[in-house]
Amino acid sequence: MSAATILVVDDEAAIRRLVRGTLTRAGYDVVEADTARAALSSMTIDKPDLVLLDLGLPDRDGLELIPLIKGKAALIVVSARDQTGEKVAALDLGADDFVTKPFDSDELLARIRTGLRHRLASEAEAEVVTVGPITIDLALRRVRRGEEEVRLTPKEYVFLAELAKHPGRVLTHRQLLRAGWGPAHDDDVEYLRVVVRSLRQKLGPEGMTLIRSELGVGYRLGG
Repeated sequence: MSAATILVVDDEAAIRRLVRGTLTRAGYDVVEADTARAALSSMTIDKPDLVLLDLGLPDRDGLELIPLIKGKAALIVVSARDQTGEKVAALDLGADDFVTKPFDSDELLARIRTGLRHRLASEAEAEVVTVGPITIDLALRRVRRGEEEVRLTPKEYVFLAELAKHPGRVLTHRQLLRAGWGPAHDDDVEYLRVVVRSLRQKLGPEGMTLIRSELGVGYRLGG
């Protein structure tokens, strides 16, 4: 199997060199772009499997690129912008993850592995997702813990199924609320807190680690 190709989009040459070294040692093929225009050209020519995208580009805000890249490659935003609002905006637009500079190389590689797994799972359109002892059968709308069926309310199931369709990826409060309650409830975060508390109890001792909170942003399944 050929190595995954990763596009590093950042206008700082020092950052690109650092990331290239880390990725090359990990066995990935690396291409680079220092502007939004170069990034879009590389998407067409190099067809990367995953993009590491800085938001502070000289010719265009990186947020504007996310909808143009979404669906063509896994996408992780790597940015010095650490405000919760920026993270939510990036994830709402379709980014798979958000890593804040300065970052730990091992953490970045772990996020990349998760992003690539998510892309493969999306392409395969998996109907059964297993995380730890929990199995979520999306076709039969059934959840099991080991051999025991876990009985969920409709809202609990929709919430868990939405996370299961994107394992390891952070889904924002707004994305989850729209899936379960519709756009009229975009700001009703307390609805999610109630569902999460109940779900974690029903999923057993692993519930806290299976459904992970991203403070002020949303939730992810495992990862």
